[in-house]
Amino acid sequence: MKIELGYIKNDIQNIADAIETVLKIDVTIVDENLIRIAGTGKYISKIGEQIDGYAFKKSLQDGEVIVIDNPKVSPICKECCRAGNCNEFGEICCPIVCDGKSYGVIGLIAFSEEQRKIIETNSDGMVNFLTRMADLLSGKLKAAIKSYELDIEKKKLETLVDGMDKSVVSIDVDGRIDRYNLKFKKMFNIKDDITGKIIFDIFKFIKIPDKYRKGHSFSASFSYKGGGKSIKGIYNMSRIELNGEIKGYVIDFTDKKEAIKNYNKMNKDRSIMIDNIIGESESIKKVKKETIMAAQSVSTVLITGESGTGKELFARAIHNHSKRAEYPFIAVNCAAIPDNLLESELFGYEEGAFTGARKGGKLGMFEIAHKGSLFLDEIGDMSLHLQSKLLRVLQEKEVNKIGAKSNIEIDVRIIAATNKDLESMVREGTFREDLYYRLNVIPIKLPSLSQRKGDIPLLIDYMIKEYSIKLEKSVEGIDEIALDRMQRYGWPGNVRELQNSIEYSVNMAQGSEITVDVLPKSILEYEEKFEEDETSAIETLEDLEKREIQKALKRYGVYKKDKELAAKALGISRATLYRKIEKYGIK
Repeated sequence: MKIELGYIKNDIQNIADAIETVLKIDVTIVDENLIRIAGTGKYISKIGEQIDGYAFKKSLQDGEVIVIDNPKVSPICKECCRAGNCNEFGEICCPIVCDGKSYGVIGLIAFSEEQRKIIETNSDGMVNFLTRMADLLSGKLKAAIKSYELDIEKKKLETLVDGMDKSVVSIDVDGRIDRYNLKFKKMFNIKDDITGKIIFDIFKFIKIPDKYRKGHSFSASFSYKGGGKSIKGIYNMSRIELNGEIKGYVIDFTDKKEAIKNYNKMNKDRSIMIDNIIGESESIKKVKKETIMAAQSVSTVLITGESGTGKELFARAIHNHSKRAEYPFIAVNCAAIPDNLLESELFGYEEGAFTGARKGGKLGMFEIAHKGSLFLDEIGDMSLHLQSKLLRVLQEKEVNKIGAKSNIEIDVRIIAATNKDLESMVREGTFREDLYYRLNVIPIKLPSLSQRKGDIPLLIDYMIKEYSIKLEKSVEGIDEIALDRMQRYGWPGNVRELQNSIEYSVNMAQGSEITVDVLPKSILEYEEKFEEDETSAIETLEDLEKREIQKALKRYGVYKKDKELAAKALGISRATLYRKIEKYGIK
């Protein structure tokens, strides 16, 4: 939108009145469209009309002063459409010029011989006076243009700040709030205008350390309760400096829960849907159908299956197909975190709950996953103590943080997974029976890769394409002999092992196909053993069992949970393994 003289209309009329008072001649002022926007005497009633005077038009176009003291002989008047039929005795037109552009004209018009003589005898003085008045209007117009441009920039800035994904507030050096965005109002549920108020009085957690005033950057975690909201997050403070002097601060706030939610939106795993899971075998089709049905429910889900079968993949698919898809999906591996740390990770703690507790406390995974899904992987490795706390959360829909005086209501869907036989653990007393039934509302058992060997060619084809792009190789497929070897392999590590094998083979491949010679050693040795076993002497079942137990114990002997891993590989419980060891005298 362009600036016109109409923006200083009141100033223009005041100038017109002043000119008329000094010179005793009626004044008319027009804009660049020759619309009269101010006038005195007979022209007051004609404000808003368009004039057709040629002298005004020429003065506007040329940006020069025009003096007509005798219309009958003036060459300018001869060009006018009213030449010979004009009742004016004389006139002066002075352009209003700002930055080289004509925005309008100040005009003095004599309608009597007396007024004409005034113009004729004092034209130089009148021109000088009108020029000064035009310059005055030009200055006011320039100020109006600058003010308008500043208003535009201010509006742009407000729109930009309001469109930011962070809560932002700016303060002066004394902490007085001068501006904040809509996200800030929403985050802290601010109803009234807080402009001009001291931020430290409203948000007690905000501090400006002395070291920050001396040039260090600053950020800190915060905990806030107010306006019916409880928030934990991080705030960052940036200085506003001018000529080396601090003039104020800009503070932005990040809600930890919101950050997790946004991360899930950007995370590629968020795109995992049931159609993205490769497989056309009957066993996998059945699991896919069960997954879709589970997604429509709010009940807890227990996914079981061997290690490497894709339990987390199906858990994410359940979440992404559910009504909770827009909220966080939080995955916690119960076996990877020490028991004493797992409690604080899951349930969180308050400030000062124990020695070394973080200032401001810590959000637990249940709080972060509010409205979303919490995936508890390797649930069978959870201690009985934590099992009882988890059971209480499932029953009460509340979390008791470490060191907290009251519980926090949560709305979280639990999806648990394990590669252990929880029913056997219940019988052995290592897993709570009541928790088991709370978790096992919707059971989903994933087939091992050996139970869905028909999917191996599809999985291989997909993985070759993925790793060829990732590793910048031109491998396009696998030859028939290598594929046959891979299909005959037992795949104890399931899909994860297949994935590892394909990545290795793509790395080693020399041509456009994966051949037998680039397959992992474990697959080639398995095949050799398979061929040897067909011709070797037949062993008794007991000898075979003893040898396999010894092999399993040797393979997993370096691990902390060697007996547990060996039992799992053999497909028996740990108690059964101990009986077999004693039976065969294995040391």
